[in-house]
Amino acid sequence: MKLPNLKLPEELEPYRAVILFAVILMLSNFFWKYDVIGDESESINSTITFWGFDITPPFTMMAHHVAHVTESVLNFLGSSVSLLPNNSLRHANGNSVLIIWACTGLKQAYIFFCIIAFNRGPWIKKLWYVPFGLVVVYLFNIFRICTITACIEYHPHWFNFLHLYFFKYLYYLVIFGMWVFWEERIIGKRINV
Repeated sequence: MKLPNLKLPEELEPYRAVILFAVILMLSNFFWKYDVIGDESESINSTITFWGFDITPPFTMMAHHVAHVTESVLNFLGSSVSLLPNNSLRHANGNSVLIIWACTGLKQAYIFFCIIAFNRGPWIKKLWYVPFGLVVVYLFNIFRICTITACIEYHPHWFNFLHLYFFKYLYYLVIFGMWVFWEERIIGKRINV
């Protein structure tokens, strides 16, 4: 699929790639926010819909997977966190986090996919770079959940900062970094940032 080559003012032309990145990021985020609907309250039994169709099962499966992997990683590293049936990761001192559908990293994987799929570059390279990037997004999400869970053992008041601000923006910085790598190393065109 070839995207239309829109004419930009001359002074913005050097920033075409960055502008396209920002537009795709905003549009894919907007699309997700208004088309993938689910309760983000403290419940793992939330129904997730896409245009009225129930798409809950993959989110539930992924939330359980993320919770199990996080428990395994933290226990391997010496923590004594336990996974409860409600997808809650609980420390011995009682502090816990709940892994819900929004903790799966699927939104960020979708956004990364859109950024690369709707950007310029040969499809043959996209066929290997997209799966590579999805693995990076997955691993970063596991790192994010493990770090937040580990930190709240002794600092539960850090949760909102880490979850709502620090790791949220760091996640998008990782995606931006993978896009810059795509632009400069994979398809070989230097960008102005």
